[in-house]
Amino acid sequence: MTSLDSGFGKGGPRARLEIMTQGSEKSGIDREGDSTPSPAGRSLPRPWMLALSVLVLGSLVGLSSGLLALFFEWAQGTVLGFVESPGVSTPFRVPAPRRIVSVLIGGLVAALVWWFLRNHTRKVPSVDQAVKGADMPCWQTVLHVLTQIFLVAAGGSIGREVAPREAGAMLGGLWWRVAPRLGLHRDDRSLLVAAAAGAGFAGIYTAPLTGTFFGIEVLLTRIDMTAVMVTLAMSCLATLVGGSVKGFDPYYLVGHDSFSPWFMAFVLLAGPVMGLAGAGFRRLTAWAQNHRTTGPAILWQLTGVALLTGLAAIWMPEVMGNGRALAQTGMSQKIVSAGSPASLLAPVATLLVMALAKAVLTAATIGAGASGGTLTPSIALGSSLGAAMGLVIVWWFPGLPLWQCAVLGAAALLAASQQAPLMAMAMVMEVCRLPVGAFMPLGLAVVLSVAVSRVLLTGRRS
Repeated sequence: MTSLDSGFGKGGPRARLEIMTQGSEKSGIDREGDSTPSPAGRSLPRPWMLALSVLVLGSLVGLSSGLLALFFEWAQGTVLGFVESPGVSTPFRVPAPRRIVSVLIGGLVAALVWWFLRNHTRKVPSVDQAVKGADMPCWQTVLHVLTQIFLVAAGGSIGREVAPREAGAMLGGLWWRVAPRLGLHRDDRSLLVAAAAGAGFAGIYTAPLTGTFFGIEVLLTRIDMTAVMVTLAMSCLATLVGGSVKGFDPYYLVGHDSFSPWFMAFVLLAGPVMGLAGAGFRRLTAWAQNHRTTGPAILWQLTGVALLTGLAAIWMPEVMGNGRALAQTGMSQKIVSAGSPASLLAPVATLLVMALAKAVLTAATIGAGASGGTLTPSIALGSSLGAAMGLVIVWWFPGLPLWQCAVLGAAALLAASQQAPLMAMAMVMEVCRLPVGAFMPLGLAVVLSVAVSRVLLTGRRS
């Protein structure tokens, strides 16, 4: 069961995006060439059924994402004694012993649940497998999703963005069991499941473009007019419903400085560096995924990694959770006051050590048997590395906003680690509520980052 975000495994990066023009689009043609609609005695026209599917699934998936966000807040407040917010994302005021106990409880509970699910019930397929036709069993998927949320709420070092996508994919599959009788074609199943999975992400992070690009760029790996309309409409509706349940606050708080043309010089330097780091993080987590514990050893390995996370959190609580705290630390980093260059050592070293610890703990959590994502951990790594680079640059060339360096690093490293430049750029733009002026530097940064990472990951230079 693969839970990483964009297709880790032996096949390498995702296949290139397949572009199909609207003029050549043939309604109802699937990958096997079957254009025959499922039998239906009283079916509606296909466009009307797709519209109905968007309305039903967008609402249900948005509701599920909103409820998962509320469950996360409840679990975090109950176990850790702290509820994160855009203004306070790090549990500094939580006593160190409680941090250890919290993440230890999360690891133990998650280990027990996943050992049971993987060895005594029907296995839950990944979202990618669901898009390709695998059915997601209902109660097993629900328990699997809630376990991911609980582990991250307790402080486990892994992303929680896979959970709402799996919930969305499950709902898409359930809807499909009814929809064929109403006039949809067989290949519409993959479209609806992929769109619902992307909408799950959009609903929990209030990021409709990110959900759209994830469904198209990562899951479907193809573009046609129908796919764009369905995925975008469903993500927008899920964002509306999910945001109405949990709120529309930005996920990260950043500054309001305008992006200067001179900032492009930093882009040329940071983009390739983030590509290198992103490729390394992708390889690390892919290795952990391929060697992940599946048997009874998860009971002690995941609990042990949770204990290590809790011990690290005594000095660095930023490493707990999905990476929001570490990312916000980078985005809120202050410029070092004038002095000797040695005064840079402490803040730069702190950011680098926390980034390294986060990368290692996330990979260890995956390898120990946890299911979850790497999107928000990638943002955390990129933000801290971008801020560290910014501190050094600003020392010699004052005037560069550090938060912009962190945000750019986050987008660039995310693009490289996921091999999804459009999704990465849209995600950082939306979760930070950046102005449109950020598209230019972020766009160039993700291009440079992905170009470097592809050479490192595949050996190709084109």
